[in-house]
Amino acid sequence: MARGTGVKAARRPEVRLPHLERYDEEGLEPDGDYDGLEFEAADLSGQDGAGARFMDCALRGCALDGTRLHHARLLDSVLSDVRGVGTDLAESTLRDVELTDPRLGGVQLHGAVLERVLILGGKIDYLNLRGARLRDVVFTGCVLVEPDFAGARLERVEFTDCAIKGADFTGATLTDVDLRGATPLDITHGLEGMAGAVISTAQLLDLAPLLAAGLGLRVEG
Repeated sequence: MARGTGVKAARRPEVRLPHLERYDEEGLEPDGDYDGLEFEAADLSGQDGAGARFMDCALRGCALDGTRLHHARLLDSVLSDVRGVGTDLAESTLRDVELTDPRLGGVQLHGAVLERVLILGGKIDYLNLRGARLRDVVFTGCVLVEPDFAGARLERVEFTDCAIKGADFTGATLTDVDLRGATPLDITHGLEGMAGAVISTAQLLDLAPLLAAGLGLRVEG
């Protein structure tokens, strides 16, 4: 679907969970296989689920402080009201995932692959997406504080009713990225890599001083 500006809209995930079995085990296992399970208010802090696969799962109200999910795969799953600091999802794969009302800080998603992912509401501080690949990702009604997109590739990514504070797009590659719904849109690094993004006239005026500084322009009078 194309918009009036020609920017292509992101495809949203359509997650239809089957009947889920409650997960009653203690903790996670590296390379574990979790299929059709519901994690309800589980304390997964400090657990090691590196390389694990979550298929048709729901994580609701779970604590993810320091949880290690490096190289994990989250497929056709929902995460709601998850909270934690230092969750490690580096080099993981998230495909057809809905993340609702998270309260996360220092999430490591560098080198990860996100495809058809919806992030709805909540707040994420210091989101590390360096070198990640995002395709068909939608951020709606959420607050992102100092997100790091350096070296990432973004294709068909939308920000709707979001607040972006202190973003870094250094060396990023953007294709059909719609930033018009981000208020405020505060970019501290990487304006030179914003080609391929769509912004509003008001946002352009807000970014004008940084754009001028990046070009070495002096604005007087």
